[in-house]
Amino acid sequence: MKTKLLVYVLLMVVLSCNRKKHIPQTTYSTYENAQHWSYSGETSPEHWVEIEKNSDCGGINQSPINIIHKYAHSVSTKNELNIKYTPTTLIKKVENNGHSIQFDFEAGDSINYKNQTFYLKQIHFHEPSEHKINGITYPIEMHLVHVSKSGEITVFGLLGEEGDKSQLFEFFESFLPLENGGSKEIHQKIDLSDLFLKDKNFYSYSGSLTTPPCSEQVNWIVFKEPFYLSVEEVLKLKNNMPINNYRNEQPLNGRIVLFNN
Repeated sequence: MKTKLLVYVLLMVVLSCNRKKHIPQTTYSTYENAQHWSYSGETSPEHWVEIEKNSDCGGINQSPINIIHKYAHSVSTKNELNIKYTPTTLIKKVENNGHSIQFDFEAGDSINYKNQTFYLKQIHFHEPSEHKINGITYPIEMHLVHVSKSGEITVFGLLGEEGDKSQLFEFFESFLPLENGGSKEIHQKIDLSDLFLKDKNFYSYSGSLTTPPCSEQVNWIVFKEPFYLSVEEVLKLKNNMPINNYRNEQPLNGRIVLFNN
């Protein structure tokens, strides 16, 4: 009788311990899976290092930065950048990914930078701008993301200033509004030569993606001259994105910024 009682007690202890271990693990796992970066609250850019454990968000070569023209090293290396945008490039689709409005491209346009070819993959927007020039924040920043066959990344940063209407932005915004998580197939031609990038001076530096995983060793090209779009166009784009979807300014940490003129 004593032996049966002892076995019963031990069995109850084991089952009790298993239940205590199981519940916290399930709760913790659910909490971890629920965490996702955003631009506000406990998952805002200030907390990306904490919630994106395997990212580079805590690195020393992060973006965006405040570009001080006075301290940029002036060089004549425009020939290192060859922009090969054509009027026949096709936009594949547009999506609202919860962080920005993003237009994905089919294979076509490319650039050649530092003797390497990068293919235009997508365009997305931030409001207000992420990069600053001499401490000035612009209403909009457009990022044109290019990727090489080896996976290296070069991003164009174009700062938008309020002024005349932009035919390019009228085209972009003709596919809006778009609800969070929604997407539309487009498959239409777009001519990015309206941006006149070949004629503009630019800054360049080595940085990172401005969203998790904040991967470093990204080539940044930030054009000095802004492009223009109307107040109405700024507001329409703004109303289709999260409020203030920008990352805060990151320290330069001794990096050199070049001014290509």
